[in-house]
Amino acid sequence: MITITIKGLSREAHLALKKRAATHGRSLNTEAIAVLESSVRSQPVDVEGVLRRARAARSTMKFVATDSEISRFKREGRR
Repeated sequence: MITITIKGLSREAHLALKKRAATHGRSLNTEAIAVLESSVRSQPVDVEGVLRRARAARSTMKFVATDSEISRFKREGRR
């Protein structure tokens, strides 16, 4: 088992990690390990693949909104 010490962690990051640990029912240490392991094991996003799947899904829809309509829908939804 490897042990590390984290120096200089901001209070905000510490509190956020503590909150996340409580949400997941983990200790602060176990949550820190989970976050670190998840971070170093994550795979880069295949942007082209995501766009390809989004375009394919969009092409099956009966209603297609323009970019300006989508922007308007977003603005209206924030009221």
